[in-house]
Amino acid sequence: MKSRNVLACSIALALAAPVLAQSSGTAKAGNAPKASSQPIFMPAGDLKWTDLDPSGAPGVKVADLWGDHAKGAFGAFFKLPAGFAAPLHTHTHAMKVVFLTGTYIQAPEGKAAVRLGPGSYMMQPGGNYRHTTSCDKASECMFFVESNGAFDLKPVAAGKTSAKN
Repeated sequence: MKSRNVLACSIALALAAPVLAQSSGTAKAGNAPKASSQPIFMPAGDLKWTDLDPSGAPGVKVADLWGDHAKGAFGAFFKLPAGFAAPLHTHTHAMKVVFLTGTYIQAPEGKAAVRLGPGSYMMQPGGNYRHTTSCDKASECMFFVESNGAFDLKPVAAGKTSAKN
């Protein structure tokens, strides 16, 4: 188990490395990095966790590391409470995801669910990739997400089927 935590931290640091070389001094969580040759340090205790969507996704938290997840390209940590489940949905933009804690469960429409634990990686396409998302009830799920566009979650209306080409 200890080696899985080391692997998860190593992957998170590798993904954050480009940011560490972009700004001088200590950055405030949520500020976009500026090009520079100095590192950025963001201790976990300085992260600014906010509610993602209290009415549509109760308990889901986000902490922007750079960019703004609601406006455009970003890198952020997300937390899903243990037992959280989101119904069938899509996202506009692709996301690269590294899982740090808990067991994240994704079920592509019409396919078996995939369970991903600490140290796992997922590239999730944007567009019409329909899936459900949940977090195992044993513990909360925390993961790092990077995207070239704003985060959104577009629920798929019940009974709607995807267009066949």
